[in-house]
Amino acid sequence: MPRILVTNDDGVNSEGIRALAKALEKLGDVTIVAPVGESSAIGHALTLIRPLRLEKLADRVFSVDGTPTDCVNIAVTKVLDALPDLVVSGINKGYNLGDDITYSGTVAGALEGALLGIPSLAVSLCRRPTYDFGQATWAATTLAEAVLKQGLPPRTFLNINVPPVPASGFRITVQAKRNHLTSVSEGTDPRGRRYYWIDEAEYDWEPHDRSDYQAVKDGYISVTPLQPDLTNHAALAYVEDLPLSRVPAIE
Repeated sequence: MPRILVTNDDGVNSEGIRALAKALEKLGDVTIVAPVGESSAIGHALTLIRPLRLEKLADRVFSVDGTPTDCVNIAVTKVLDALPDLVVSGINKGYNLGDDITYSGTVAGALEGALLGIPSLAVSLCRRPTYDFGQATWAATTLAEAVLKQGLPPRTFLNINVPPVPASGFRITVQAKRNHLTSVSEGTDPRGRRYYWIDEAEYDWEPHDRSDYQAVKDGYISVTPLQPDLTNHAALAYVEDLPLSRVPAIE
């Protein structure tokens, strides 16, 4: 049976991760290793300045007081003692679309899997007052089954976003771009000290027929192939032509 590692950034007790793990059980042996609490918007952070605690909560269910990236590394070295056949991160309560994936702990869990050479998926669902994980678990298991059979190109993982309506199907997409606006609220605590709170700002998505944002807006399940390589290959020639002086000799 394939070995499947499940993680997330909403915490080990999130409804989304439990629904995901249960759905994936028909495909293989599932182990959950997830943060002990909320770790949203933590990105691809790795904890290096303090020790981490691993706790077994139930059979094949473990918590780590760290980030999703920590969880994947501890899972493969201390829980599974080997690389799993698949990593699935989610189901996140809220989309991870476009530029926002750079902040996402959910996406980071799958990214770490890809860096370790493991086929990986990140799964996110539209933010709602109440959640129905049925369609998201179906999408995750459908793609997981396909990836377990056919694999993925090296250093590639899939970012999946599921709309809140019955989907018209899957759509293979690219990352959307948006106009970034920073919103920071300011206040004073009971001791008179000033504090700041970063809010989710209002923003507009740039139009693009094949973007992940457009796909979910049109009622499709968005599937975006991602990679760790952030090199802007199209800009290499431009940078090579910059008027850069020679590095001075060091005496």
